[in-house]
Amino acid sequence: MLKVKLFAFITLGVISTSCKEDENALKNLFSIENSTIKPILKLEESIDLVLQNKENKAIDSVVYYINEVKIGSVKGNEKLPFALNNQKLGNQTIKALVYFEGQNIDISSGFSIYASAEPKILNYKIVNTYPHDINAYTQGFEFYNGVLLEGTGQYKESTLRKTDYKTGKVTEQIKLEDKYFGEGITVLKDKIYQLTWKEKTGFIYDAKTFKLEKTFSFETEGWGITNDGEKLYMSDGSEKIYILNPETFKVEDYINVYTNGAKIEAVNEMEWINGKIWANIYQKDAIAVINPKTGAVENVINCHDLRSKVTQHQELDAFNGIAYNPATKTYFVTGKNWDKTFEISITE
Repeated sequence: MLKVKLFAFITLGVISTSCKEDENALKNLFSIENSTIKPILKLEESIDLVLQNKENKAIDSVVYYINEVKIGSVKGNEKLPFALNNQKLGNQTIKALVYFEGQNIDISSGFSIYASAEPKILNYKIVNTYPHDINAYTQGFEFYNGVLLEGTGQYKESTLRKTDYKTGKVTEQIKLEDKYFGEGITVLKDKIYQLTWKEKTGFIYDAKTFKLEKTFSFETEGWGITNDGEKLYMSDGSEKIYILNPETFKVEDYINVYTNGAKIEAVNEMEWINGKIWANIYQKDAIAVINPKTGAVENVINCHDLRSKVTQHQELDAFNGIAYNPATKTYFVTGKNWDKTFEISITE
């Protein structure tokens, strides 16, 4: 019996390997290659989808997909033009399902879409410098009715607080349970939303009373959060920004953050300002101004000099925290365990 089982196992292995070799041989008959499909493309460009038919097989039809979404089909091996203007920035996977001579096989290829234009560099001017709690590991920063709200991180130390920005004094504070590492905050329709890092848990507070109203959960790590007045936008430390329904917390869409030459990972604390997303990039002393429809980085503000203006100490950490004050039309920025908050204006 043992010999019979061993023989069957070996036979199945041989059949499996043979089938795989046959499939690879079929795949090698075709490829998706032409001069329009460059490794890096821009949204305003188009590509032509057509197969290289190496052995002149009789092709009945081809169905094309990009990122698993069907975009069209052709008879024979006709060319299928495809405009990229409605695609997301980032990596794209092309799949062609080829029907030929009573058989079918799928083949794939890929390319990336980057932002069309180089980001414009903006400059800043320090308007005022204010005290900031040197022990605050700043994760979220936002004004609400003239009061500066701040969310802080670290296990056993995470808080949500109201702050008098001119004195740096904390006027009201909620401490999170020790098991939570606090992350970004945002205010939407008089509700404060606060994320946690790895716990996949968020909190909703009444912005006026600071009373915890409910908790919610999400599927990724929590980093930064902002809103456009209707939807929530959440980062998870990658190049993705997820668009969430504020009632169900389900992901409805997403954007990928790219410049004209690179993917921008580690998107962190965010603020919605005049129709754009202003974002800290973790461990970078700069602010990226992002188009929320495409994910393209339109502007960059180099804030490297600010780090040298705060007290240098062992716990000093990354530049993080962007709050726009509509009353003064200025921007407030700080960092993790920085002892100063800077009020800045932006110039071109």
